[in-house]
Amino acid sequence: MKTSLAVKGLSLSQAQSISNMCYQRAMEITNTLNGINNATRIVTVNGKDYDKVVGKRIPANVADLIIEKAKLHATQGFLMTNIKAKDQLLTDLKKLPFVSAIDVPVKPDFIQVKTRAAVDESWGWDQLSMAEMCEFIEQEAYAAHIGQFIHKDSPLDMLRRELPLIKTLEWMEVEIGKKTPIKVTPHHTSAELLAHHETLATMHRTHEMRVNYFKAKVKNLVTEENASIAKENGIEQAKVNAENNILHEQWNGITKAYQDAVSQERQEFESKRQEDIKETAALRIDVDPRFQALVDEFLAKLAPAEPKA
Repeated sequence: MKTSLAVKGLSLSQAQSISNMCYQRAMEITNTLNGINNATRIVTVNGKDYDKVVGKRIPANVADLIIEKAKLHATQGFLMTNIKAKDQLLTDLKKLPFVSAIDVPVKPDFIQVKTRAAVDESWGWDQLSMAEMCEFIEQEAYAAHIGQFIHKDSPLDMLRRELPLIKTLEWMEVEIGKKTPIKVTPHHTSAELLAHHETLATMHRTHEMRVNYFKAKVKNLVTEENASIAKENGIEQAKVNAENNILHEQWNGITKAYQDAVSQERQEFESKRQEDIKETAALRIDVDPRFQALVDEFLAKLAPAEPKA
């Protein structure tokens, strides 16, 4: 927008006062020109004359009045345009956002630690040789089948509990009211069954010990491997942490330098803006020569407190 704002000229208060005076005088001219007509109309009633239409001739200086009115409006428009322009400049300066010209630093890619997962028992069993695995399967089968024969409610356990209860003579009813004896001859003795139990129990313990040996070996292999993995992971984590600490320190230095630079830039921006606001607020209206005479006329009527610049 074209303006006539300059370091010298009318102050905004002077311009506003003169604009108001232009408006008032233009309104007087408008009132003078309003209601112009071509004839006076008088009506006579009961011998008494009454004005029906008051005649208002076009003023002899109508051209001068219209030109003066136009001049007043033009002067007022000139002043108000510059008043609004200055207000807009101040508003724009106050709303002007701060935009940093400094590139935002790019955050480095911090190192991600790569660790080994812990192993489970399936890994431990895979560590056994084929001979060991076959022996485990064999020993487990021996222990299981012997255990099934001698443990509680097993066949041998049932025989041992039943033997003391066997009667040497039993009777069977072959016809109604007629019984015949059944001779019962035990073919085991408690000592024999106990001996079988002790022999089998010893065998079971032997095979079970071997089974437990392999189970313990697998568990120890898993424990040792996981301890080794944990140690290895700890070393790797410490190494990555050390490298990332260096990157963090570098990044903190970069971000601090960036923030300090932006802060300085913002201060300079705000200082420049305040200076621009101050300079803009001091701007006055440099009156165009075509409006000067009318402005001087009104300016002379203003209070001495508002002298011409």
